[in-house]
Amino acid sequence: MQSVDWTIDGLPEETQKLLRTYVKDVTKVYGSELEGIILYGSAVRGEFLPGRSNLNLLLVMSSYDLATLKQYDGLHKRWSKDQVVVPLFLTVDDIQSASKAFPLEYQDIHDCRRLLWGQDPFVGLKIDTRYLAAEVLQALRGNLLRLRQRLVEGRSTEEAITILLALSITALLPALRGVQRLLDRPVLAHAEPLLKDLEAALAVDLTGLRD
Repeated sequence: MQSVDWTIDGLPEETQKLLRTYVKDVTKVYGSELEGIILYGSAVRGEFLPGRSNLNLLLVMSSYDLATLKQYDGLHKRWSKDQVVVPLFLTVDDIQSASKAFPLEYQDIHDCRRLLWGQDPFVGLKIDTRYLAAEVLQALRGNLLRLRQRLVEGRSTEEAITILLALSITALLPALRGVQRLLDRPVLAHAEPLLKDLEAALAVDLTGLRD
């Protein structure tokens, strides 16, 4: 499998260097079982904050079993210190067959990803969006329920509200981009213009989320 030349505008050079080392480590561990490594999320959208944001990756595997997953133990111990969360382990068949069940997540990855190594199964992928509205609604309601729980845990103090609202908007962004897709509006990657666009489209006040 050929290496891929890549750079990501707006991502600190130190983080890009870290990712290149990660790619070397992962390819060494998995060898021919590995078919591709894809970076997605804030690091690709230009919203990555060193020391705060996670690095989200997807490993495209030829196949996997419990032994395959256990092989990642050492990598997780090494790379979790650098905000690299446990990656998604998927085969090409997984990606093609499950896009119907997870249109929100798959469309988000499809629209904002960078191939770091190997093949990219999202090229030419047709995502079935028939159930997008249901998943968007589930995500919005689920985030609201979790926010209420965490407010109770934080005793509804001003400090808790400030922290939780910031975390909540981060969790809500994929669902809000899903709303834009349902409205056939341009899908915006960054939070501020996304919220302003939805305010205009839906005639709602989202100042609380922006602040």
